[in-house]
Amino acid sequence: MKKHRITVLIPCYNEEGSILEVIDMVKKVDLSYPKEIIVVDDGSEDNSVEKVKTQTGVRLLQHEKNQGKGKAIQTGLQNATGDIIVIQDADLEYFPKDIPLILEPLIEGKAGVVFGSRFLGKADGMSISHSFGNKVLSWATRVLYGNSITDMMTGYKAFFKGDLEGVTLKSKGFEFEPEIVTKLLKKGKKIMEVPISYSYRRKGKAKIGWKDGVICLWWLIKGKFSK
Repeated sequence: MKKHRITVLIPCYNEEGSILEVIDMVKKVDLSYPKEIIVVDDGSEDNSVEKVKTQTGVRLLQHEKNQGKGKAIQTGLQNATGDIIVIQDADLEYFPKDIPLILEPLIEGKAGVVFGSRFLGKADGMSISHSFGNKVLSWATRVLYGNSITDMMTGYKAFFKGDLEGVTLKSKGFEFEPEIVTKLLKKGKKIMEVPISYSYRRKGKAKIGWKDGVICLWWLIKGKFSK
C-alpha cells in the first residue's frame, strides 16, 4: 500500500475559545499515516496565536492582518508537506473523529476528492437561513456542473495536493469553497461525499453571512463559464 502523509490544515481567525480543543482532537485522532498539523492564523486580534504557540507538533503560519479564509488556506497549501490535504475549521463545528471517514475513499482510490456532508449526516443547531443558503448553493452546483453534491460549502474537504498543480486559487474569503469545487470538477476530479456530524459553534462568533452566500453563487456561475 502506498505511503501517504496527511496535512491537516486549520485556518484560524479569532478562535481563542476553541483552537486548543481542535488541535488536541486532531492530535489524538488516528489517521494510520504520518500527519502534520498546520495552523494558519489569519491576523487574529484575540489570543489565538499565543494559545497555538503553547502547542508542540504544530506548525504555525501567520498573516499580519486578516485576509480571509481562502487566503489562509492558500498559505497553508503553499507550505504543506503532505500529499493529502484535509481542511479542518477551528471553530469546533466539525469533529476530527470524522477525518478517517473522509480519508478512506481517497486512500482506497474510490474518489479523487472527498467532502464531509452535513446533510447526509447530522447538522445539529444549523439555523434555517444557513441551511437554506447551503442547500441553494449545493443545488446550483448540481445544476451547473452535473454532479450529486449535497454540501458544497462544507468545511471538510480532502484532496490530493498534486491535483491542484496548474490550478491558481484567487479567492480570499469564503468564496474559496466554490472556487476549489469548480476548478477540481473542471479538471475531471470525482467528488465523493461521506456523512459527518456538525454542531453549530458554542464559542466565538460566526463569520459567514448572507452576502458571502451571494458572492459564492456568483463564483459558481463565473467558474462554469470561465476557462
